[in-house]
Amino acid sequence: MGLLARIRKEWFIIGIVAVIVSAKLQPSFGLKGGPLRPEFTITYVAVSAIFFNSGLSLKTEELTSALLHVKLHLFVQSFTLVFFPVAMWLCIKILALTSINTWLLRGLQTVGCMPPPVSSAVILTKAVGGNEAAAIFNSAFGSFLGIIVTPLLLLLFLGSSSSVPFSSIFSQLFMTVVLPLILGQVSRRFLRDWLERRKPQFGVITFYKTLMNPYKLFMNPL
Repeated sequence: MGLLARIRKEWFIIGIVAVIVSAKLQPSFGLKGGPLRPEFTITYVAVSAIFFNSGLSLKTEELTSALLHVKLHLFVQSFTLVFFPVAMWLCIKILALTSINTWLLRGLQTVGCMPPPVSSAVILTKAVGGNEAAAIFNSAFGSFLGIIVTPLLLLLFLGSSSSVPFSSIFSQLFMTVVLPLILGQVSRRFLRDWLERRKPQFGVITFYKTLMNPYKLFMNPL
């Protein structure tokens, strides 16, 4: 295999490395208010594009079928919002016997109480050929559920609570997840023949969004 062919085949891995290096060298490019405008392009545009893409590519029957997998949804949500926080709590109890900074341990517990990631869950599931429709439902439902459950978990494990802007979080999730998914499904009804004839590579769009994540990680460099 020639070098050019190899690059074309491994373009995503090469892109990830290149973006991570560039984000490390020039993190200001991805700072809030910077040229990339991650607070808008990544938080809203990129996430909305992923769920519109999923709504456009998935058949309505697949989404409907995914909604009926009650046992799967119970397992995913229980694992994310019950098993994992408890497992993290037990792990932290052991780590607390070492010299690890207390605030780092509290940070680990906080992360352990978070709901499933909205876009990453869909991207990774799609990448490995998993049940994308089920991933969409659980990432969206888990995020809405996390608005209530996560503060309760933090109160239980850390003994601290904070005010949660329910209305703003709810509206953001609706605008970036639910609405784009519905619009994608509506658009599919008009483009069904073209989609079945051309079979576009929808997965490439999600990979481009993933390449933007390293800059999001460097939005607040230390």
